[in-house]
Amino acid sequence: MKHETSAQEVLEPVDDGAAAHLPGSSIPDVSLISTDGEAVSLSAIEGRWVLYIYPRTGRPGVPSLEGWDMIPGARGCTPQSCSFRDHHAELRALGAKVFGLSAQSPEEQCEARERLKLPYQLLSDDGLKLKEALGLPTFVAAGLELYKRMSMVIEDGRIVKVFYPVHPPEKDAETVVGWLSGRA
Repeated sequence: MKHETSAQEVLEPVDDGAAAHLPGSSIPDVSLISTDGEAVSLSAIEGRWVLYIYPRTGRPGVPSLEGWDMIPGARGCTPQSCSFRDHHAELRALGAKVFGLSAQSPEEQCEARERLKLPYQLLSDDGLKLKEALGLPTFVAAGLELYKRMSMVIEDGRIVKVFYPVHPPEKDAETVVGWLSGRA
């Protein structure tokens, strides 16, 4: 009997080693448009910050991409974003700014930020600039190249911790808070 994936089930991704080269890397001089309409130069962000990366958020009433539920690690972008929203005060108390990033357009990012009431900026990398600069892992769905889910802690322009693959997505921020708390 063929197994059908329910809307609530998330297929677990495996660590394919595609992010192993990132710890210790410097953040490149890449500028991305944020949900406030400003260009954010990643290499100019000072101090400690968290960049969580996700494939794409869905929109109510709009069907998912064909085959989306069968791609390990694809489902869960909204719960991941909401987890960072819900743990935002803790992350700020640990000295970390938060940014979310996907390959979605600035308009799609703005819609998601407003709908989910996110207290931090989302960044649009619809040109996959960070993929090119850092060698970030991606996958293709319905002809679109999208980022694989991951989170990074950056301190003074250097990646100090990478969480990859992220599973389950709704626990991502909690995991990051736990790791940062251990460094405090």
